[in-house]
Amino acid sequence: MRPGDRTVALASVVGGLLLGFLDFCWIKWLPFPIAELGNSTATWAVAAFLFGYWVRSGWLRAALGATVLLVVAVPSYYLAAALLQGDELAVLWAPTSLVWMFFGVLAGVVFGTAGTWARGTGWRQIVGVALPAAVFFEEAARFAGKATDPGYSSGAWWNVAIDLALGVLIVVLTGRSHRQRALAVAVAIPLAAAILVTFALAGGALS
Repeated sequence: MRPGDRTVALASVVGGLLLGFLDFCWIKWLPFPIAELGNSTATWAVAAFLFGYWVRSGWLRAALGATVLLVVAVPSYYLAAALLQGDELAVLWAPTSLVWMFFGVLAGVVFGTAGTWARGTGWRQIVGVALPAAVFFEEAARFAGKATDPGYSSGAWWNVAIDLALGVLIVVLTGRSHRQRALAVAVAIPLAAAILVTFALAGGALS
């Protein structure tokens, strides 16, 4: 049974408040390498995917709800930082916060829609399942690059393993057959490469 529009709207706001606040707590108090899951773009993207998956049908309302979820989570995160470690409240409306909200809109639309696709059929179902795995695989690749840097903690290999395991796990849980899961993993690999290139280009443009 799919949730009603009012339930979706309420869940997006409450979920965003919880996501941002609990994410800060996760980073602050859990040990490395588990804490890195909080400081992860993949985790937030998958939160949007799971929201869309919960909505079940109606890609537009899933995309809107997931977008609100991520946009609300950004000031909630910085509010937690202000309350729990004394950061300045001004960071809530700083340019950095606005940039993350903008990316939240993009990720909310893409991954919220993917969540509904994952419950569909045909190629959309395969892509829907592949997208959240792809962001974990892409993040694993970035951690692998850091792990080869002598100046970076060797614990990065743990993050590689965790991200790969989570990527495979979400395929196993959301795929409906062994064939669909295998296809989703096959699609996730080039998607991860595309996301990796996009991050590299965006980083170069912002530097």
